Amino acid sequence: MSPTESRATIARISAYFEALTPQSVGQIGSFYTPQARFKDPFNEVSGIAAITRIFEHMFVALHEPSFVVTEQIVDGAQAFLVWEFRFRFKRFDTVTQQVIRGGSHLTLADDGRISDHRDYWDAAEELYEKLPGLGALMRFLKRKANS
Repeated sequence: MSPTESRATIARISAYFEALTPQSVGQIGSFYTPQARFKDPFNEVSGIAAITRIFEHMFVALHEPSFVVTEQIVDGAQAFLVWEFRFRFKRFDTVTQQVIRGGSHLTLADDGRISDHRDYWDAAEELYEKLPGLGALMRFLKRKANS
C-alpha cells in the first residue's frame, strides 16, 4: 500500500468511527479482518463478532456516544489516531457530557482493513474519576499518592 493509499484508508476508517451509529456497527466487517484483534482497558478480543459486540454494548450502555478524531499519524501499514470519546452516562447524570481522551494504534492488513487495534487511555483519570461515589474515592487516592 502506498503512503497515499494508507492515508486515504486511515481517513476512511476515521470517518467511519466519527459517524458510527447503532445501525452502522454492522459494517465493522468492512473495516476489520475476520481475525482482527482489539484491546482496550476493559476488553481483549479477536474476531469481527466480538469486536462488533463491544461497539454494540457502547450504544446500549451510554447516551449519544461519539468519537472525534483530532490527529492522525500514518506510517505505511501503521497508524495512530488521537481521539476524544464523547458520551453521557445513562445511569448517572445524563445532562453532563463526558469526554475521554485517548489514542488508537492500528495495524492494517494488505487489503486495508484493520488487523490489530489497540486503544490507549487512562481509565482511572478519564473514567473512574468521573463516576459518582467512585470518582471521589479515586480523586482522594490520587491526592494521597501525590502528596
